[in-house]
This record gives sequence, structure tokens and C-alpha cells, in this order.
Amino acid sequence: MFGALNEFEKKHAPHKAYYSGHLDLLKRGGRVSVVGSRKPTHNGIRRAEIVSRRLIEHGITIVSGLAEGIDTVAHQAALKYNGSTIAVLGTPLNSPYPKSNQELFEILACEQLVISQFPSLTPFQPKNFPIRNRTMALISHATIVIEASEKSGTVHQGWEALRLGRPLYLLENLVKEGNLSWAKEMLKYGAQLLSKDNFEDLFYTIPSGLIDAERYSDFPA
Repeated sequence: MFGALNEFEKKHAPHKAYYSGHLDLLKRGGRVSVVGSRKPTHNGIRRAEIVSRRLIEHGITIVSGLAEGIDTVAHQAALKYNGSTIAVLGTPLNSPYPKSNQELFEILACEQLVISQFPSLTPFQPKNFPIRNRTMALISHATIVIEASEKSGTVHQGWEALRLGRPLYLLENLVKEGNLSWAKEMLKYGAQLLSKDNFEDLFYTIPSGLIDAERYSDFPA
């Protein structure tokens, strides 16, 4: 399901996974995780939609976790702008979480792609969400963190991306506007700041051949 993996990636990949929707989304074009807080600010929501739209305009599939907040915005942006999106769950396919996203789940499971490594009847366990984040990082060519607090579960995704050798981008505003120790630490380990001025550099890390030299005039300030 996950294509060619090196030995290190195989070690961290799920032994089995379940899906609903179009599996070919894992086999074509580039994929970028767009993740962030479950309780985002107004600016965080705005930035998530703009970033997602820019990725979609370049044929990139949006990967996210169906959580409330930034994840939901990213998935909805893919639908709104006629793009593609993959939801990776921390629960089984037969019990998507949160319940408030049941309708979104049904749309994605039919029109896009939903993946879970947890078999039917697996009980809800918070520890499964960091495991889900590892899988999200694994199937993505890069991860973008839009907004996250000091104790946000999004931090797991960032560290998993770095551990797997995937490019990790933190929105410049995230670092400038918040005194976040995890963000500073991730920058030391290779995370990069993402801004209007260097946004197009992200496309050089994705084996999709979709590189556009246009200026990103409405990239979030």
C-alpha cells in the first residue's frame, strides 16, 4: 500500500492498514501533510486554507488527520478547490473520530481516501494518535505545521517527520508569534521556516515535477 520503503521506513510502517476510497492517491503526484491545533486562531484557520490552496494549485495531495481545527480546514480546502486529500485516522474506519466530522469522513471515504492502521473494534486510545502521526509523516513527502501550542499533539507529527528524514516546515508566523520551545528545538534538528519568500522551495522536495515560479502574493501574513 505504501510503495517502496527503505529498511528504516519499513521498521516504522504499519504491518497492516485499511482504507476506503481511492488508493491511487498514494501512487500519484506529491503529498504534503498540513497539520495544526485542534483549537486554532482565526489567523491559523486563514493560513491553513491559503497554504492548502497553494498546494492544491500545484497538484499536491493534502494529507491530514481528520481532527477538529486545522486538519478539518485542510481537508475542506481540498474539497473546496477541487483537490485531493487523504485522511489518516487514529481510530478504526468504522468509528471515525471526532463524531463532529462524521459527514466529512463519509465524503472523504467515498470521494477521496481514508486510511487507518487500526482494525475494527479497536477501542479509542489516545496513544494511537501519535502512532497515526507517524504514518501521516511516512506517506507524506513533507509536513507543514500551521499552528500549535506547546502541548499540542501536532508536535508528534513534527518529530516523526524529522525522524523519518522528511522535510518539516514551520510557518514563520508560528515561530515569530509564539515562544514555543518545541519549535526552537525542531529548527535545531533541521526543520525549516516557511514564508511567502521561500514557499516555492517546498516544491523542490516533492517528486511531483510541479514547480511554479509565480509569486505568492496572498501567502498568509
